[in-house]
Amino acid sequence: MNIFDFKIKEKFPNESVLKNPEIYGVFSGYNLPSFVKDWLIQRNSTLEGKIDKENLRLFLNKHIAQKNKKTIKGTLINDYVPIKVLARILIEPDIRSGVIKFSIPDLGIGHNEGVIPNYIAEKYPELKGGEIWGVVKLSYNPPDNGKTGFIEIVDYKSFKPYEVDLEYFKQKRREFEVSEWIDLLIRSMEYNPEGFESLQQKILFISRLLIFVEPNLNMFELAPKGTGKSYVFNNLSKYGWVISGGVISRAKLLYDISRKTPGLLTLYDFVAIDEVETIKFTDESELRGALKNYLESGTFSVANYKGESSAGLMVLGNIPLTQERKPVNNRYFVNLHKFFNDPALLDRFHGFIEGWKLPRMREDLILRGYALNVEYFSEILHELRTESQYRNVVQKLVDVPKDADTRDKNAIIKLSTAYLKLLFPHVESPEDIDKSDFKLYCLEQAIKMREIIKTQISYIDPEFSREVPEIRIRE
Repeated sequence: MNIFDFKIKEKFPNESVLKNPEIYGVFSGYNLPSFVKDWLIQRNSTLEGKIDKENLRLFLNKHIAQKNKKTIKGTLINDYVPIKVLARILIEPDIRSGVIKFSIPDLGIGHNEGVIPNYIAEKYPELKGGEIWGVVKLSYNPPDNGKTGFIEIVDYKSFKPYEVDLEYFKQKRREFEVSEWIDLLIRSMEYNPEGFESLQQKILFISRLLIFVEPNLNMFELAPKGTGKSYVFNNLSKYGWVISGGVISRAKLLYDISRKTPGLLTLYDFVAIDEVETIKFTDESELRGALKNYLESGTFSVANYKGESSAGLMVLGNIPLTQERKPVNNRYFVNLHKFFNDPALLDRFHGFIEGWKLPRMREDLILRGYALNVEYFSEILHELRTESQYRNVVQKLVDVPKDADTRDKNAIIKLSTAYLKLLFPHVESPEDIDKSDFKLYCLEQAIKMREIIKTQISYIDPEFSREVPEIRIRE
């Protein structure tokens, strides 16, 4: 361990975990996100960071049956013995039958094979819809009087190993320099900060976390393959959902009229559309209209249903580069689906991440050292979303021209607020932060991200100005 490892372990003794690729090899064959792996590593670790690999393997074999998923249903049917597993559960109420159904894809349990009894749903409200991680006890109900057999959840324990003390986290931030804190964030994203070439590259990398901490933030990132954009959104939080390929409809994103069920944007902190160039859209004009309203205000109307949500939308795509690793075309959206070549829709996205400026995954980017436990880290990011004082601080720190475009102003304020939450979570008033730090790490980054969106819109429609308001630090 180096000096920084010791500092992380000292300041976050119960919330940090040693990242060692050799140790994490025990999870080979298990489709587990990082927040689950870290929890399992920590519960099988000594204070000195040594791992009880044998005990960890026993837990995996007993409670995470992904390797033996073909035998799960057979065991339930033949042995009539309840099975307890830690798993990802997809829950969808069936309006027509009045039954709450579930599936566990990793165990081969389909949507029409799982039922959640009413008494369990009443006891655990999170089992009434959406995606959750938890420890469930499964039991089999055989066919009876012409009714088909089904698997039911007879007990449940939420997977939330941490009760987050946000004030504790804020106080600990005061004990780190800005550069150290940036490195801790990168480590907690499971990357080695020493593998990055510059401070600006590090800031660009942690910009992927903005949508984790700021509600109703909408962003684009285009990057070549191998820069880790999919990994961040798939592995760092159970509060997000990633759509990879397939078909996207208004029903899927916002509200399904036939099933009378809310869409993905109402269930999560953010929804990321990955490999967007491969996505197909149904009823494009209808979806685009509904999405414009949602991205603008966080509300939407479908038929007689009115909904609202604080979820942000992240659009991820690939972009062709020259040998110098610069975009082949200065019109970044030219290769995307025509759905996104609508200036009014793009104008509702707040910022753009130039992912081609980030390094491809290399050996020197693999973390070997201490970082915040991903499960703890994801809970902190989730809690920061509802902290309203940061926006007030930002508004007191800046001067906005009276003739500023409202969307531009809102975008820059939102992005600056998100950077403030990430980098300076201990700040409670304008006096708590050096104005030059706020300008460098928050405001200038936000303005640049918004400028890219405006420039790209102007290429599609020259009537749109590429200028952004000259928002300055208040004297």
